[in-house]
Amino acid sequence: MSDAKDWNKEIIEEFRANDGKVSGHFADMTLLLLHTTGAKSGQPRVNPVVYMADGDNLVIIASKGGAPNNPAWYYNLVAEPEISVEVGSEQFPARAMVAKEPEHTELYEKMAGKYPFFAEYQRQTERIIPVVILTRLP
Repeated sequence: MSDAKDWNKEIIEEFRANDGKVSGHFADMTLLLLHTTGAKSGQPRVNPVVYMADGDNLVIIASKGGAPNNPAWYYNLVAEPEISVEVGSEQFPARAMVAKEPEHTELYEKMAGKYPFFAEYQRQTERIIPVVILTRLP
């Protein structure tokens, strides 16, 4: 297993053991577990992702730390936008929608205001980092 997969696995286990709370790097951040289906593999995937509430929606950023390409989970939810989300001890179905302008910029700036590293990530890359809105399904 790769270091990134091991790291994610540890975060997921701690998240689930502590009703969504984790220590270390993510200790002071709001974190959710994003359940997607692999766009190529068809296999279930779970990724810890920093989020921000925006009204009834949740907002996530496909930053991949400012890398030149989007994270795999982004392509998974674009291919299959009906996903599942874990927040705290609750899991629920949701629909993912990639934000368009001007909402993209507004939400990115809000997220960067809360977590300044997102502003740095955008400076590190030439791509426009996607903003994804998650809407709870009934």
